[in-house]
Amino acid sequence: MTAKEIRESFKKFFESHGHLVVPSAPMVIKDDPTLMFTNAGMNQFKDIILGNREPKSRRQTDSQKCLRVSGKHNDLEEVGHDTYHHTMFEMLGNWSFGDYFKKEAINWAWEYLVDVLKIDPSILYATVFEGAPDEGLARDDEAAGYWEQYLPKDHIINGNKHDNFWEMGDMGPCGPCSEIHIDLRTEEEKQAVPGAELVNKDNPHVIEIWNLVFMQYNRKADQSLEPLPNHVIDTGMGFERLCAVLQGKNSNYDTDVFQPLIQEIARMSGSKYGDDAKKDIAMRVIADHVRAIAFSIADGQLPGNAKAGYVIRRILRRAVRYGYTFLGFQDAFMYRLLPVLTAEMGEAYPELEAQRILIAKVMKEEEESFLRTLATGINLLDGVISETLKKGSKQIDGKQAFTLFDTYGFPLDLTELICAEQGLTVDTEAFNVEMQKQKERARNAATVETGDWTILGEGETQFVGWDRTEQECHILRYRKVAQKKRSFYELVLDMTPFYAEMGGQVGDTGLLVNGEEQVEIVDTKRENNLPIHVTNVLPQHPEAAFLAKINLEKRHASEANHTATHLLDQALRQVLGTHVEQKGSLVTPDYLRFDFSHFQKVTPEDLRKVERIVNAHIREDLPLDEHREIPIEEARQMGAIALFGEKYGDKVRVVRFGESVELCGGCHAHSTGRIGLFHILSESSVAAGVRRIEAVTGQMAEETVYVMQDSIVALKELMNNAKDLTGAVHKALDDNAELRKQVEAYMREKAELLKTKLMENAQVVNGTKVIRALTQLPAEVVKDLAFKLVGDSRESMMVVIGSVAEGKPMLTVMLSKDLVSDHQLNAGQLVREAAKLIQGGGGGAPHFATAGGKNADGLNAAIEKVVELAKL
Repeated sequence: MTAKEIRESFKKFFESHGHLVVPSAPMVIKDDPTLMFTNAGMNQFKDIILGNREPKSRRQTDSQKCLRVSGKHNDLEEVGHDTYHHTMFEMLGNWSFGDYFKKEAINWAWEYLVDVLKIDPSILYATVFEGAPDEGLARDDEAAGYWEQYLPKDHIINGNKHDNFWEMGDMGPCGPCSEIHIDLRTEEEKQAVPGAELVNKDNPHVIEIWNLVFMQYNRKADQSLEPLPNHVIDTGMGFERLCAVLQGKNSNYDTDVFQPLIQEIARMSGSKYGDDAKKDIAMRVIADHVRAIAFSIADGQLPGNAKAGYVIRRILRRAVRYGYTFLGFQDAFMYRLLPVLTAEMGEAYPELEAQRILIAKVMKEEEESFLRTLATGINLLDGVISETLKKGSKQIDGKQAFTLFDTYGFPLDLTELICAEQGLTVDTEAFNVEMQKQKERARNAATVETGDWTILGEGETQFVGWDRTEQECHILRYRKVAQKKRSFYELVLDMTPFYAEMGGQVGDTGLLVNGEEQVEIVDTKRENNLPIHVTNVLPQHPEAAFLAKINLEKRHASEANHTATHLLDQALRQVLGTHVEQKGSLVTPDYLRFDFSHFQKVTPEDLRKVERIVNAHIREDLPLDEHREIPIEEARQMGAIALFGEKYGDKVRVVRFGESVELCGGCHAHSTGRIGLFHILSESSVAAGVRRIEAVTGQMAEETVYVMQDSIVALKELMNNAKDLTGAVHKALDDNAELRKQVEAYMREKAELLKTKLMENAQVVNGTKVIRALTQLPAEVVKDLAFKLVGDSRESMMVVIGSVAEGKPMLTVMLSKDLVSDHQLNAGQLVREAAKLIQGGGGGAPHFATAGGKNADGLNAAIEKVVELAKL
């Protein structure tokens, strides 16, 4: 069976058992603060499992694209070195929400593997939870009993809490799980060591292929367990591993999931897969990573310097350095693999083809950027190696290696490789100490202690904020949260006008009022589809009735900015073309930010056209035409724009203003006239093929206009109220340029006179001319003077000049070539030490270096210090 056939057979099997086949959720998660990426099939169902949403079907199945770069068996640096671990992978799964439980889950798993896929039952093993007496948990005899219908007892293995008790997190739903393992060894190996002894022992040929999780408990904040009202079945089977089993391969990378990519990498690099172990690892790394990067970009996550963006950048850079180091790729290459990836996976995941141009542009630019970083890193490392060798050491300082990694993105293994070529090692212990310190800092910054929910009432939150700004309500539940020495409370209301942050629009703020007591709502956010109201204090009587009142001024400002974002989207498509697609947005009361796909800078003329179109629609006062809870197909027929990387339900809300029609759950102005005025502040690049516009509306747009008016009035006054202000400014600039030329000519003349005088007064120390000077010349003139002094002389020479420009002292050191090569002097080291006397610092090349400081009175002493340190 091909990979495509295997994926379809799984979904069809469970569909035949009454499961609803649902599409994969995006791999990038936007509305869950606890996760950046989908790392398991159950992520898209978290809100159902937690009881925050009713499922559209009690039985569901899918193939979910996932990404893991940390956790059990998922260290990024290990991917590619073994046969079966990946960053991006597909998880086949089936779920039951309060319907069937252990019996059916086990029966169907066996039926699919043995009866449908024809896997030999004698090579299958099942693990069951052995129990945890310290928590009052007995062995999962129920699951073991069902397995005994199919497997001999020596193929049913007890597993500990680490392997066989699944937990969503420190708190929440959990329960025992039963893993299905398969023994793919040869008959001789099986005779020598029974498979049961190798289950969960990291043997590459005795591996887990399916995990059946039986959620039946809820973990509380005090770590105690209570029964879960509705049992949940959550199963996950590694698609790539299953393909390897069915295609008779010992490695996932030998299946048709990866081989087309690997063969293309081999062709591009002029290598053959299987001939060289190090090259093979590099090809596996690239084949794995290109999938993760492409799907992330398709889902809207661009490489960046923080959070999810940094994860993607890190994966891409790891692939590039393997290609650079082991396969000889000197130029961007990964983007050229996209046609093969799309041909293999585009049918199951159409977003690959739809976003093909953007993915390629972003990937190519990121690759080129990192290749430049590698070149910079190699130059810096050469300097570190040179310093190390001068000290007579054979080991690079681990702290310096970490600085290269942390500041410049230069990987440790490449540092080790280059050092080994020079006969050096790296102090990896010191490197790891620095890495651990960084992780501790990050961990401490992110530590959150969350209490149990105090339940006051049952039910789901009803959002009424599209229609009302005030609403009588009750608190359904609340909990205390501690983070970074700050405590706050999270409240869930039965009815709320507060919009919870989602889709780029920030959450509402406002008040909860009960008689004389007013509690401020400082933020409204969404967690697992649950609207949470954040307060600094808990109401005195949480069980009382309250009036929820949103901050109207901020809400109206957010509504205006959100509606303006829709008008901006439509105007950009009108001016630039229909290739424009939204790639992200931020809507706040103060301003709006809109990211969109476009492959060049938007010209000022086009920006002005866009601005005019939006303001014309504002003057038209187009009414909000809203359609709630309509089928998504009907919405598409209306021309509604759906965003890639967003997951929509069967029923959606359509927001229309004239020709602008979008799927949107946010809050909007009742008509475009209420926006008042729209003004673009800036247009910039976010990544290759993605531009960003920041803009303001209403009062903030007015204030921007006033600031511009005030600036023009002030400028006119400076130009004696000239009628032609632009002409007057040009004349002033031209006059200034002419005066600058005259000053520079005077400075050059003065420097030439100073040069002659300095050469006449030079002191000779052991055959080396030493020139000392103290001057008021600007830094660029001093530099030019130093180069001329040394360049015009064939003698051994040291130039040390102290200068003060605009009150700031500067020390300049220039050495002739022989002092650097024969005497092993280093201007950078000399100036760095002497700069302490002017309360400053600096550095530079071995032959030329400068340092700035704060204390001009110390310049004479600093000059003498340089000469003293040189020991001529």
